[in-house]
Amino acid sequence: MTVSDLPPRLVPPTLVLVAHGSRDPRALGTVRALMDRVRERRPALRVHLGHIELNEPLLPDTLAALGDTPAVLVPLLLSRGYHVKRDIPEMAAAAQAPTRVAGPLGPHPLLADTLHARLLEAGWRHRPASAVVLAAAGSRDPESRLDTQRTARLLSSRLGVPVLPGYASAATPTVADAVNALRARGCDHIAVASCFTAPGRFATECSRQAPWLASAPLGAHEAMTKLILHRYEQALETPVTAVA
Repeated sequence: MTVSDLPPRLVPPTLVLVAHGSRDPRALGTVRALMDRVRERRPALRVHLGHIELNEPLLPDTLAALGDTPAVLVPLLLSRGYHVKRDIPEMAAAAQAPTRVAGPLGPHPLLADTLHARLLEAGWRHRPASAVVLAAAGSRDPESRLDTQRTARLLSSRLGVPVLPGYASAATPTVADAVNALRARGCDHIAVASCFTAPGRFATECSRQAPWLASAPLGAHEAMTKLILHRYEQALETPVTAVA
């Protein structure tokens, strides 16, 4: 059953994927592929895309085009931070229709599942004295760092090896510092797990610092599709977001 088959009163709120935006053309292609997978998994759900910056459509334009259609915004962001706490809620509050904001995708076991799968695809196998650096964008928000640390712990439980966060900007340690810290612990085989939704400058720079191997960004993995829909359903259970 598709959306057009449903009576209006049964049409669920539109799911709007909120991407950061990137100058790397691969990022937009990845986000669109992820959007297609969500549509395939939930054909009775309208799914749209909006960007915070750099790519079109921008989120305010997407919300304006929806008019009086209720929506749930699902950020394709992996931790709390300024975009999740301020930018996106403010755009939601300016929308014409009731608009909810879901939580970021991380931390969550499904995110750790995707990270694990991407490492396996890159050739990961458990070796003596192996370890992983979880490469993330970084934020000055301490809650963002807490979220990334929780994701690192979830991944460490999957792999059975140490996993340290390393950041591309705005937070410490850097990926290089995290690699050095693991080497100081005696780790010889150190991989970099790319905790980025899509390819881009940060993901590329972090991957180049991998002493052993680096995984691809999260992309349109099936676990990411499940996680997006999980956040959507969670948001439906909460009141419409208002700016503090």
